[in-house]
Amino acid sequence: MSNTENKPWLANYPSGVPANIDVDAYGSLVEMIDETLKKYGDKTAFVCMGAEMSFKELDDQANNFGAYLISRGLEPGDKIALMMPNLLQYPVALFGALRAGLIVVNTNPLYTPREMKHQFVDSEVKAIVIAENFCKNLEQILDHTTIKTVITTSIGAMLGSIKGSMVNFMVRNVKRMVPEYNIPNTVTFKEAIKVGKKFKIPYRKSNPDDVILLQYTGGTTGVSKGAMLTNKNLVANMQQIRSVLIPTLEEGKEVCLSPLPMYHIFAFTVNCLALLSLGNMSILIPNPRDLSSIVKAWKGYPVSLMTGVNTLYNALSNHKPFTELDFSHMKGSIAGGMAMKLPVSKKWEELTKAPMSEGYGLTETSPVATINPIDGSGRLGSIGMPAPSTDMRIVDEQGNVLPAEEIGEIQIKGPQVMKGYFNRPDETAKVFNGEWFITGDIAKMSVDGYFQIVDRKKDMILVSGFNVYPNEIEEVLAGHPKVMDVAAIGIPDEKSGEVVKVFIVKKDKSLKEKEVIEFCKEQLTGYKVPKQVAFRDDLPKSNVGKILRRELREME
Repeated sequence: MSNTENKPWLANYPSGVPANIDVDAYGSLVEMIDETLKKYGDKTAFVCMGAEMSFKELDDQANNFGAYLISRGLEPGDKIALMMPNLLQYPVALFGALRAGLIVVNTNPLYTPREMKHQFVDSEVKAIVIAENFCKNLEQILDHTTIKTVITTSIGAMLGSIKGSMVNFMVRNVKRMVPEYNIPNTVTFKEAIKVGKKFKIPYRKSNPDDVILLQYTGGTTGVSKGAMLTNKNLVANMQQIRSVLIPTLEEGKEVCLSPLPMYHIFAFTVNCLALLSLGNMSILIPNPRDLSSIVKAWKGYPVSLMTGVNTLYNALSNHKPFTELDFSHMKGSIAGGMAMKLPVSKKWEELTKAPMSEGYGLTETSPVATINPIDGSGRLGSIGMPAPSTDMRIVDEQGNVLPAEEIGEIQIKGPQVMKGYFNRPDETAKVFNGEWFITGDIAKMSVDGYFQIVDRKKDMILVSGFNVYPNEIEEVLAGHPKVMDVAAIGIPDEKSGEVVKVFIVKKDKSLKEKEVIEFCKEQLTGYKVPKQVAFRDDLPKSNVGKILRRELREME
């Protein structure tokens, strides 16, 4: 059997896209970062709220920040959490920490204290860079963690003295978005960079298999686990993405709108690494829900590329001020994080007159596993073809490889597949079949190598591109004194794809829907909070007492 019969997608790669990438091109991600920042020098790397940062400025400030971390006694292999929205501080902190040899732990700034505590304790974090807006939550759990170095930053810290002061005044005093907190011995981000100028980062060789990122995910269960991503994983995925983009994009000339948060693995690898490595400018949007900020950014720059999720593309397509913008520079858009709805893709393409490229991946695959060509030759409604150097197969429940058009589970093999879950060898073993990563996602492959998702992991709920796991919601509600039994499922929603619905058996008849939702708001990030509550006399269960969420979904 020929290679293209085994891998039919190879025959359909656009001209210029290689079948394989050179996984040994860089020994580490820092090597790639160093080369990129020096190569593009005075070109603009990132823009945020009108403030620009060149590759050289990013290079210098990352050096200073990394040197400061070392001066505080942090050592290679120590963990540092980055907890902020899209700000210029993020790439500075990221690249500085990596140069210092630290392992980065991306953290959603919307996490509740309970969620923060779990992640910080599990990952053994010793330092954190956190936007001041979220310090009140950190204060509540700090004593339960191993964090000794706390670096705070304001939203306006790197926007220039005048604009930064105005932004901080609005955030702190008008919008009152910074609750009072008391954390002793903190240092500000700007102070850290200033102090770091006095020190240097000693040379240290980083190896391809060294873990440099802990990216938390529920994986195939509801337990939040840290996917260990190595130099090799991230360098490979960066190159895989580059190889698909290079035939269409001009190196050093593109302007990419980056509304997705960098702490999310999609934007982390695609925007912060791959597009940066091509010398392109990224416009950071701190709050993608604020559509007016996206409109303003678009008016200020000739946007030629955008990354986003279905809900954002849908919202913008129906936002009149956005539809009136100039799209003449657009070359394409990239979607991931959640399934793109075909009507949304078509409407977006009609609006921008540029192709939509949907991809697929998981935190455990760094994340990109498949992608449609960005030149318009892809297939709407599919997740595209495997990235270069990536093997994919569809298997049945017994693990037998299925032919084209047969429905089964996706398994992935490639240099971007994670090393495993941090401190969880048992959970790691569950998701590997030899070198093949077991996704739990149900799909089929066309005869010419395009993949299409049929269903997702059985119980996972996908809210606006974020994974929500029923186990976590059920565990929280099980702690409510008036709840006897609970089950959570996802139900369709026009705006966010899905929302959470919970079914509850009362322990106390006085329990009301409002009380359930308010209780969840105290314990869970907003997108995890149930939008619907149903009370029942009992829940469907198997003969061993396991709640059958499948039956609840079928009833819905």
